[in-house]
This record gives sequence, C-alpha cells and structure tokens, in this order.
Amino acid sequence: MSKAKIAINNNYPSVTDLRNKAKKKIPKFAFEYLDGGCNEDVNLIKNTSDIRKVELSPSYLSKHTGSDMKTELFGHTYDAPFGIAPVGLQGLMWPNAPEILAKAAFEHKVPFILSTVSTSSIERIAEITEGQAWFQLYHPTENRLRDDMIQRAAQAECPVLVILSDVPTFGFRPRDIRNGLAMPPKMSVKNILQILGKPEWAMKTLIHGQPNFETLKPYMPKNLDLKQLGKFMDQTFTGRLNEEKIKPIRDMWKGKLVLKGVASEMDAEKAIRLGVDGIIVSNHGGRQLDAGESTIRPLTRIAEKYGDQIKVMMDSGLRSGPDIARTMASGAEFTFLGRSFMYGVAALGNTGGNHTISLLKTELQQVMEQVCCENTTDFPNHLIKKIY
Repeated sequence: MSKAKIAINNNYPSVTDLRNKAKKKIPKFAFEYLDGGCNEDVNLIKNTSDIRKVELSPSYLSKHTGSDMKTELFGHTYDAPFGIAPVGLQGLMWPNAPEILAKAAFEHKVPFILSTVSTSSIERIAEITEGQAWFQLYHPTENRLRDDMIQRAAQAECPVLVILSDVPTFGFRPRDIRNGLAMPPKMSVKNILQILGKPEWAMKTLIHGQPNFETLKPYMPKNLDLKQLGKFMDQTFTGRLNEEKIKPIRDMWKGKLVLKGVASEMDAEKAIRLGVDGIIVSNHGGRQLDAGESTIRPLTRIAEKYGDQIKVMMDSGLRSGPDIARTMASGAEFTFLGRSFMYGVAALGNTGGNHTISLLKTELQQVMEQVCCENTTDFPNHLIKKIY
C-alpha cells in the first residue's frame, strides 16, 4: 500500500498554477533554466501541443466496475503509470528538491530517477527510497568514472539504470547564456538583485548551502573555483553515446537497463539489438534540438512497430493527467514528467512533491473513469486520433 494520501492544495489545482507560483517564488535565472528550451523553444512548445492533438473516445453505456491506475513495469507494480524524470541542478530551482521529490515518489509508490548532474548523491537518494530509485548516467569520457558510478548504483540497489543518449553536445539555450548559467556560471549584479527579491528562496538556499553535483564529488579535484569546475564538466562529459559504449554497460549492469533520448525507429531497433530492456522516447524536454519532432510522433510509430519487443516509455511535454492518458493511448507503457514536479517543489517547497503526484493521480483517475478505462493497458482501446 502507498504510504501517502492524496493531498491537493486547492489553491493550485493544475500544473499551470504551480508554474505561475514557481515563477513568483524563485529567481528569474533559476526559473528560466527550468522553464526554457533551446533556441526559439519551437520543440518545447510542440511537445505539449502535439500531445493535446490526441483524442480519446469515452464509452458511457458500457459496464464499468472501477478504474485502477496500478501499472507493472520491470516486475514492479507502481501505484500510477508515471514517474519523476531526471532533472539536472534540481537544488538550484529549490533547495533540497531531489530529496523532497524522492521522498514523495517513494511514499506514493512511483519511480524517481536521479540525474548524474542533480544535487543529491546516489547513496542519499537510495537511502530515502530504500533502494527503489532509478539512476540516470551521463556517460563520462573516462571508463573508470563510468564503471565506478555503475558500481555505486548497483551497491545502492538501484533497480534500473538509465543511460542518456540525447546530449552529444550541450543545447544552445539563449536564456541561460543571458543569465550566465553556462559553465562556469557567472553571478552578475542582475542575478544578485534577483536573489534579493526572492527572500524565501535565498534563506533556504543559505541554510542548505550552495547546490553541488553531489554524485560527482568523489571525482572532482578539491577546492575547484568556478572556472575550474566548468573545465572539469566539459572534459568529463563531452562525447557521443554509441553502440560500442552501450555494450560494456549492458555487460556490467545486472539490473534493468533503459536507454533515454530515443527519437527514431532506427535507434529503437539498435536498443533492442543491444539487449536494452526499455527505452524512453524523449527529446530532453525540448532542450537539445529545436528542429526535431515532438516526442508523441516517434512514440506512436516506435510503440506500434516495437512495443511487443521492448518496454516503450515517454517523457517531454506531459503536464497533466489527460496528457498521461493521451500518451498511453498512443502506445507508451509508462510516462515520466520533469518540469511539472519541479514547478510543484518551487511553488510549495516540502509539500510540492506530494501535491503534484496527488494532482496527477486525481486527474488521471478522472479520465479513466470518464472514458470507462478499467486499467492503464486499456487506454489504446479508447484512441481516436493517432499523431504521426
């Protein structure tokens, strides 16, 4: 049974409300890092708008005995068909954010994925989730770092390792460039004034301390200044993931292996050939390639062609329970959301994770009951319109 009760703050009955509140509570540079995409935000906008072109058909006169959101994935039964996607620098948006979200995910029995470049360590998140959190690996240039992080994830009993494929180069993000959030970050007078205008964020950041890449700390030279930190990150995570890099990871990792960032049938086929257990169709939330497709389009094709050979999941663009329903009707077996949960924590602090999961569960339950969907595998039976 889930340890958490459905608890919604009625002042924020949608993710849009949470986003609006978050924008008021945190400094502009932190909000824009979270909220923005790359280049002109074309794919960021398409992600959600294309999902919302999907239509479902209700069955009002059919016999309905109830709707159950429980979903089996990799031998584990989760209380809902969605989880918390990996987000880098979570502690920048709200102090202690990864721990707040990991705790909420554990209590609600949904998966939490920790990013390599988040601000809590593998070990700390594993402790909070009793070894149930997933870990996303940014593939480093040095094999010794790769091997050590994989070993740490195994020792922490992470059930699923996620390897990221869609960051062969860092995205071009105009807002972050203007705000000095490139590597190394620059603390300008403008940013300092923004901090002074958000006293709650500033005080909590002071209490928790400056956010750091906690998982990467063992590999960093001591007492790095900002310029040296930027150089370290550039040298450590520069390079393209390919089949030859995935093969040794598959050999090393005894748990379930998921490839995140799949955006074409060709890469899905390669993942199957390499023995990967699942894929997350994703375009990094529209933060990497503005000229690419929205995620729902390749998701529909990949699920139709390969859904019986590999677990097909999706993130990028989902903002609500109806979005989750649309995505699952289009062929996804499971979904992940990133920004939505960060909006929740930035808006509501320690209660933000619980609120956002509760909100999405409530919205999704309503859709299931409305269309007469008894369990999450029924969603494709209610699909009217495919998006290709």
